[in-house]
Amino acid sequence: MFLLVCVASLALSASGAAAVAKTVTVSITKNGYVPKTLAIAPEDTVTFTNGDTVAHQVSFKSTAGFTCTPSPLVLQPAASGSCAFHTAGSYSYSDPNTKGNTFRGSITVTAPPDSLTLTAKPLLLIFGGKVTGTGTVSTAKAGENVDVMAQQCGATTAQKLTTVQTTTAGAYSVSVQPLMNTVYTTQLRKAVSLSTTVRVRPLLKLTRVAAHKYALRVSGGASFAGKYASFQRYNGTTKRWVAVKVIPLKASKTGVAPAIATVASFRSTLKTGLRIRATMSQAQVGTCYAAGLSNTIRS
Repeated sequence: MFLLVCVASLALSASGAAAVAKTVTVSITKNGYVPKTLAIAPEDTVTFTNGDTVAHQVSFKSTAGFTCTPSPLVLQPAASGSCAFHTAGSYSYSDPNTKGNTFRGSITVTAPPDSLTLTAKPLLLIFGGKVTGTGTVSTAKAGENVDVMAQQCGATTAQKLTTVQTTTAGAYSVSVQPLMNTVYTTQLRKAVSLSTTVRVRPLLKLTRVAAHKYALRVSGGASFAGKYASFQRYNGTTKRWVAVKVIPLKASKTGVAPAIATVASFRSTLKTGLRIRATMSQAQVGTCYAAGLSNTIRS
């Protein structure tokens, strides 16, 4: 079965939690920088503290991707200065006022791996209903291509449904219409979100067609021919639903793809005015659906 997909171009203001920037200290000693090499993340800050008895300058080979205070970074004894790094890359630095390799160091700024979130609502719906999935990507950028994947009940692998683009703050949204229980994930490059399972009830429509005569129509992404529904009445005294009879279902030719219809026509001698409904138990709908419940009408 194929899943129907309708992409909703919604601009959401929600965004993922921002990573907390760190501050790392590099000491300037008479023997050089301690440590000489660092690995940090974008937006982290490196503070240089001059512990030597003479002034030192920290001069970067590159001039882009970071900002330093003061600038130029000339530090008197016991003074400190900081550089905030914004872009992934390798940054080498030295003291241009000293000879040799003693006062040389490097900073590697590594971007964190991609990640993304996914939330779907509702997680339980009646066949024919739609689910809205929303999430954010860790890059917090607009224009990122997010693949929407779905593994329908009974399938061995997930299928790509569509690709949506992120909007403000890396937010994205998609609307899907599952035919049966389905597991959804989203993917950005090599990153995959946690899975979200959406459960689907078959659509049960109970109709009174004449005195003591009723029709039941069950719609789903699979046939329920040969299965059974329970016809029930409500007992106002005990405030419970009571089973009246078991209704066998048979195939119908009136379904419109991808919906498959199963029907039943039956009679009941219940007195008029009672609240009645039909249900399908988990055993009858199988593992690919949630238990079904019809509308309530009067006998």
